[in-house]
Amino acid sequence: MVSDDILRIHLQELRRGTVVVASLVALRQPGYGYALLQRLADHGFPVDANTLYPLLRRLEEQGLLTSEWNTEERRPRKFYQTSDDGETVLRLLLTDLSAVQKSLTGLTEGVDR
Repeated sequence: MVSDDILRIHLQELRRGTVVVASLVALRQPGYGYALLQRLADHGFPVDANTLYPLLRRLEEQGLLTSEWNTEERRPRKFYQTSDDGETVLRLLLTDLSAVQKSLTGLTEGVDR
């Protein structure tokens, strides 16, 4: 029997790559970090804050997200949104993800390409 730890490690690895895609999709509409954490978790992508915030900074540095501070509320919040370059990368990632899913389906169903 496979231990829970081994399964958890492999599920974490599988999810790690999809968090970028999920974040770019979710941030097509502006959002701040904590709300994004909740939204991702609500859709089956639980992410630790210590993972998400560095990811947001990295995606912003890469030009895939834009950000803007909202200082109108009691507590200033940094809002992120998928940039035009982010949309381009997202389209390519979604295409590749679809191809991977098709390949996996073929493998699991025994279909040759």
